[in-house]
Amino acid sequence: MTSLEGAVVLVTGGQRGIGKAIVDDLLDRGAAKIYATARDPKPSSDPRVVPLPLEITDQASVGALVAAVPDVTVLVNNAGASSPETYLDTPIDAARAVFEANFFGPLTLTKALVPVIERNGGGHILNVHSALSWFARHGAYAATKAAFWLQSNAIRLELLGRGIGVTGLHMGYVDTDMVTAVDAPKSRPEDIAKQALDGIEAGAHEVLADETARGAKAGVAQDLTAVYPQLVN
Repeated sequence: MTSLEGAVVLVTGGQRGIGKAIVDDLLDRGAAKIYATARDPKPSSDPRVVPLPLEITDQASVGALVAAVPDVTVLVNNAGASSPETYLDTPIDAARAVFEANFFGPLTLTKALVPVIERNGGGHILNVHSALSWFARHGAYAATKAAFWLQSNAIRLELLGRGIGVTGLHMGYVDTDMVTAVDAPKSRPEDIAKQALDGIEAGAHEVLADETARGAKAGVAQDLTAVYPQLVN
C-alpha cells in the first residue's frame, strides 16, 4: 500500500479532465509535490503543483520530463488520445498513432521512471484504462486500452518484490472535453479520481469505477452474442 500524503506524484495529462481531478484530489490528500503535464502547460496557483510540458509520443519530450522529476514516487499514466470510430475506413497511420499515444507512450515513460521510483524508496503506478479494455467500440481506441490493460498486468508481475505497485483504473464515459458530444450517462471526474486514489492507497490491482466498467469486465466471460446482440441471426 502507498500513502499519498507526502508523496511526489507525476500526472500526465494533469491539467484537464480526469487528470486535473486527480491532481486536485492529491492536493486534498496532502501530496508534497505534483508534476502535472500538458502539451502546453499553464501555471498553477498552488505551489505544490509543478506544470511541465510533455508530448507522450516524442522520445525527446519524455526524456526531458524524466530528467525534471528525479524525486517522483508515484506515476499516473493518464495522457492519451482518441481515435476514429472505424477500422476499415481509417488510415493505418491514424490507428498506429493512437497506439503510440495510448500504449507505447505510457510504456516508454514507465520504463524510464521505474528506476527513479525504486531509488526513491518505491511507490506506485496508476494506469488509466477504460471499460473499453473489454468492449469493441470507438475503433482502435478500445484496442489500445485492451493492450494497455495487458501491459499493466504484465508490468505488475515484473515489479513484484521491487516495492512498486500497479493499479489499473477502468470506467465508462466521464464528463470531460473528450466526450462532450456523447449523449449518454457520464461519471463526474472527481468521483473517478477519488476511487482511483483510494485504490492506490489500498494497494488495489484494479479499480472498476462504475457499473459500465464492471459490466464490461463481466462480459469477457460471456458468449459474444450476449455482449454484441447484433450478432444474433
